[in-house]
Amino acid sequence: MYAQLVSFTLKPGMRQTAEKLADQFDPVLKGLKGFKSASYLANDSNGEYATYSLWESKEDAEAAAAVTGPRLEEVLKDIATSGPTRLMYDIYTPGS
Repeated sequence: MYAQLVSFTLKPGMRQTAEKLADQFDPVLKGLKGFKSASYLANDSNGEYATYSLWESKEDAEAAAAVTGPRLEEVLKDIATSGPTRLMYDIYTPGS
């Protein structure tokens, strides 16, 4: 399995905006091949927000990034103070 962490920074106090973005992108992620789950992270004090998603394979995670990445960049271009940045992780489970 693979994980993606996509993060960006908005001005402090924009949690409602970040939640609307999560509501907008969650159904898109759920409709993509290999999707397992997603969690949406918020740090209101400094305006950092992130999406942590799990995928069946690296190829699925990369395909998802190709679909969602340009959309997210477009939405964030006028409201983000930084990002989005995308990190990919291979998941290791001890004992498996």
